[in-house]
Amino acid sequence: MSFDLSVIPHKNIVLAVTGGIAAYKSAILVRRLKDYGFDVRVVMTHGAQAFITPLTFQALSGNPVHTELLDPEAEAGMGHIELARWADLLLVAPASCDTLAKFANGLADDLLSTLFLATKAPVWVAPAMNQQMWAAKATQRNLQTLVEDGVHVIMPDAGEQACGDVGLGRMPEPEEIARQVAGYFHQAQRAIAEKFGLLAGKRVVITAGPTREAIDPVRYISNHSTGKMGFALAAACYAAGAKVTLIAGPVSLDTPNGVQRVNVASARQMLDVSMESLETGCDIFIATAAVADYRVAEVAEHKIKKAGDELNVSLVKNPDIVATIAAQEKRPFMVGFAAETQNVEEYAAEKLVAKKLDMIACNDVSRADIGFASDENAMTVFFAESYHMKKRELEKASKQEISQQLVEAISDALRRK
Repeated sequence: MSFDLSVIPHKNIVLAVTGGIAAYKSAILVRRLKDYGFDVRVVMTHGAQAFITPLTFQALSGNPVHTELLDPEAEAGMGHIELARWADLLLVAPASCDTLAKFANGLADDLLSTLFLATKAPVWVAPAMNQQMWAAKATQRNLQTLVEDGVHVIMPDAGEQACGDVGLGRMPEPEEIARQVAGYFHQAQRAIAEKFGLLAGKRVVITAGPTREAIDPVRYISNHSTGKMGFALAAACYAAGAKVTLIAGPVSLDTPNGVQRVNVASARQMLDVSMESLETGCDIFIATAAVADYRVAEVAEHKIKKAGDELNVSLVKNPDIVATIAAQEKRPFMVGFAAETQNVEEYAAEKLVAKKLDMIACNDVSRADIGFASDENAMTVFFAESYHMKKRELEKASKQEISQQLVEAISDALRRK
């Protein structure tokens, strides 16, 4: 499950396919771009259609394929203008030697070459050709012209080619091209968030998941927390421009894009890393982790063997991470979480005061639809009395949506601090 909050689902890629055996890779590239969430429309030159059919790309992209300059079905019959306005990126892969020459010299005799001249979107080319054609002086001159004009060149790979030669000229693998495209949009999104995001410039530390308290080398005490809410919040804070450190208990989740992750197991380990984060700088501390209240007094050195009908284990209280951080002289803005099964709002309000928090979000984990392991949540948010802010009801939604609403609540409270 991905928690990343991205602009990618709202971005449009025009993938132009030119004549060359590498055109078969473009079919896979469409799939990989779609996997990231891009909307893809394909433009094919006449040469490309000799290697692969438009029907293939139509089936993979879910959109009609564009092959002709004068398209009667396009707006006013001008398909190149319609596509030029629609595109957030023009990606030419493979880009043939002929296409590079047309681009460099401003020719406009087919759909792709006119689209290149008409679009304001960034243009990326992935050249693919015989190694001698790649090394030719004319090709290198054309590439230099394109680079000077602001075109981004995805350099070809070296290796065995369809013609039997070995050298530079192979189109990179579709997965690598798609990764670079996604990275480009992520970086652009991040640059905007760091300047204008709700948490721009803030250093956020988030604890997430359960802790494990060892009984012996084999057994441990833990809980049902999956860490999904904390990971979703980490992604939301990063998307809002914050620098995020995620202190994660034992969970099977991928690290959100751009987030620094520190893995821990026990409550004491989580506290140690949390305290270290204060030393390096922390403006907002969000405690979503379901920390074990107790740990085993004495962990057995070896596996405890089964003997008798009962096993008595002595437990001692774990340190309270949230209360410890909140008690520091230079304390950050403190956000607590309360996962309860009864009297949810009452217990949360008490915890807000007792632990000296700035804000607390509570939910009823006894509900199967929003409990542990659920992809959705519904929460009530309380603020410390000094903020003079009314409680907020966050209606049932995905944990990504709930996280964005929590980020807004944090931002609103910080403006009143």
